Amino acid sequence: MELDIEWVRAQFPAFAESSLRGQAFFENAGGSYTCAPVIDRLTRFYRSRKVQPYAPYEASRLAGEEMDEARARLAAMLGVETDELSFGPSTTQNTYVLAQAFRQWMKPGEAIVVTNQDHEANTGPWRRLADEGIEIREWRIDPETGHLDPADLENLLDEKVRLVCFPHCSNVVGEINDVAAICAIAQSAGAFTCVDGVSYAPHGCPNVGRLGADIYLFSAYKTYGPHQGIMVIRRALGEALPNQGHYFNAGTLYKRFTPAGPDHAQVAASAGIADYWDALYAHHIGGEAAPAARAEAVHDLMRGHEMRLLQPLLDFVSAKNSVRLLGPARAAGRAPTVALALRGPAEPVAAMLAESGIMAGGGDFYAVRALQAQGVDPDQGVLRLSFVHYTTAEEVDRLMDALDQHL
Repeated sequence: MELDIEWVRAQFPAFAESSLRGQAFFENAGGSYTCAPVIDRLTRFYRSRKVQPYAPYEASRLAGEEMDEARARLAAMLGVETDELSFGPSTTQNTYVLAQAFRQWMKPGEAIVVTNQDHEANTGPWRRLADEGIEIREWRIDPETGHLDPADLENLLDEKVRLVCFPHCSNVVGEINDVAAICAIAQSAGAFTCVDGVSYAPHGCPNVGRLGADIYLFSAYKTYGPHQGIMVIRRALGEALPNQGHYFNAGTLYKRFTPAGPDHAQVAASAGIADYWDALYAHHIGGEAAPAARAEAVHDLMRGHEMRLLQPLLDFVSAKNSVRLLGPARAAGRAPTVALALRGPAEPVAAMLAESGIMAGGGDFYAVRALQAQGVDPDQGVLRLSFVHYTTAEEVDRLMDALDQHL
């Protein structure tokens, strides 16, 4: 089944915005356009629900119900229990709070495995625990391919390792890691897992329950929603870690790792992400299905469209001697986040592409360690071209024409 791209783009007000007309958006890895259901819910909340939630009066009751709806519907689509999902101001902040919980829970001499493929958000906070006597072991990528080899992880595991942190997909390498297999390896050695899904979730809602991750994090503003971090912590781990919230909230799992009060309006608006996924399912497939099954079908629909558009772009850049493609050259093994190392600084090329109506970025994208590990100077950076399911084949053609002109 092919994606109805005209219907999809009609769900995003940005495509009807006059100031964006004629612009092809290829910086989706930095944040996606927001879908109409999220905007509608956010506007309604600010207009008629902007009160302290969970009080008995009507506006407050409705505000609380909408916040609860967002948590319940998103958790169901992710294949986890409602109270295993919590919201925070960003994925970086959520990870930092988790790191503080592990700092209290672990003993000096115990170990955490991190990678040099990650965005800094899922490696920096954990590395800082070395100051508390925690051993940090680095699972390193292949310097030529950027690949994380699970066999290398097995060599790092022993009875001291309590946590393995890795990305579902790197924001510069693009390769999709086998989360289920990696989690199984780590857990068989007695370790928990923390998966950064920020760069993967925009390309299809993952079934976290099936993947087996103990912690899974992603950003709502990259999955067509507001600027919130979404965090899944499975119950066994969440109840074992020390409470980081107010002491009287310790008995509520989704409040244990949110020391600050959540942004009520943005939490409520996040239910619009579920609205959009459900509308995609209804328009393309239809019929009765459980939330996780609907999300899985939409995931496959999105990925199928993206792979059809991605392979021609990968073939195009792979044939150019003037650039180096980071990560796999086959669409089936990667997300449509394409980082190119050039012969000079990347930002000026991104500026030239903007003159051709191509919105893209140049820089290190907070993946300094991953770039250095592959021999790329972070000061030069990479040109990153990232798209999602609402991108059209015509826009990819325009991108390749512009690259031909400016590289």
